[in-house]
Amino acid sequence: MNAVTGAKVLERFPAGSPRGSWPAEECAARHRAGGEPATVVMDLESDAFLVVVPAEDG
Repeated sequence: MNAVTGAKVLERFPAGSPRGSWPAEECAARHRAGGEPATVVMDLESDAFLVVVPAEDG
């Protein structure tokens, strides 16, 4: 399921986590270190932080 238009969701982290968005930010940093342009967005509908990369065309 793609919750973010034009992006591929790599990981999901519950927003209610005691550490907030840190687990998602750490995950995105690992992906960026591996060469993927990962970023963190908040999905209000599912109340989760998503680690996403731009969707590949075609």
